[in-house]
Amino acid sequence: MKPDGDWHSKTITRATLVDRDYRNTQNVRRFLVGACGPGFKFDRDFMAWIRNGSSKTMGDVADEWLRRRRIAST
Repeated sequence: MKPDGDWHSKTITRATLVDRDYRNTQNVRRFLVGACGPGFKFDRDFMAWIRNGSSKTMGDVADEWLRRRRIAST
């Protein structure tokens, strides 16, 4: 049985909490491409923001990526 923190196979929803075991896995990438669109990409600043220790959900992560993309395109 895999632990709850297994980011490779756990079901990810907008309500999924980003915990201390968070990893940028293909499973996470699939969720974020679905939530953000096919242009989704990780970058260092964004990955650091995800793991900065503040409480957030995967919905917050998707929203932040979209917010950063809007800012970059203006």
